[in-house]
Amino acid sequence: MQFRQQALARLQSPEELDLPVRLARPQGWLALGVTLVVMAAASVWAVTGSVASTVSAPAVLTHGQGSYVLQSPVAGQVTAVLARQGQRLPANAPLLKVRTGNGDTVVRTVAAGRVTTLAATLGQIVRTGTDVAAVEKVAHASDPLYATVYVPAENAAAIPAHAPVDLTVSSVPTQRYGVLRGEVKSVDRTAQSAQSISAFLGDSQLGEQFTRKGRPVAVLVELAASSSTRSGYRWSSKDGPPFRLDSMTLATGSVRLADQHPVDWLLP
Repeated sequence: MQFRQQALARLQSPEELDLPVRLARPQGWLALGVTLVVMAAASVWAVTGSVASTVSAPAVLTHGQGSYVLQSPVAGQVTAVLARQGQRLPANAPLLKVRTGNGDTVVRTVAAGRVTTLAATLGQIVRTGTDVAAVEKVAHASDPLYATVYVPAENAAAIPAHAPVDLTVSSVPTQRYGVLRGEVKSVDRTAQSAQSISAFLGDSQLGEQFTRKGRPVAVLVELAASSSTRSGYRWSSKDGPPFRLDSMTLATGSVRLADQHPVDWLLP
């Protein structure tokens, strides 16, 4: 009660009426100025700035033309295996000999390439349409590798041409050798089914694996070449791994999406 009476008396004192009114202390003006500068900078960034984002998806290293699955045109017993896994064959080369009720039939390659999977074995009974081999379409050992990244379909429209891509290769220790560098060469706007992926890769299991969460879009990535690395490609580390890369090696691709302006998603 005593303090209240003193405060009222001070307010009613006539000798203090002519004192100047202090609107704010210097510290308050400084805080206000900093706030205004920050708000102005945020407004400029919202209009002219951009937000970078990426999408990660499974990938596989292949040659550009992909692979195909070779099927037996007849039913019978395999009496001879005329090629070995990993062998490079020309088009129309003999692969298997199958004995049928009407004689022997030779199963031949459709296009030149390397035998990546040889499913048929000597003495095996096969039916018409049985998968007997997978052949990767590559004519020369020096043909470059590409990466095919299977990106969710909803992200396809946001992938610009020549977007940078970082590939974490399953057979390469990332902490020691880093990631493989590349850029988007093309984006297939058609969603891929398990069958279409299997046909391109020559592997039905990968077709099922890459479509478990929906039908993705195939993004073809051109690997950055380098004459100073053992692998022949550029890595985030200086030298990369001390060995060459094989086709059909699994990886995970991180694709840079088109930059988005903050005002686009801040405003309704």
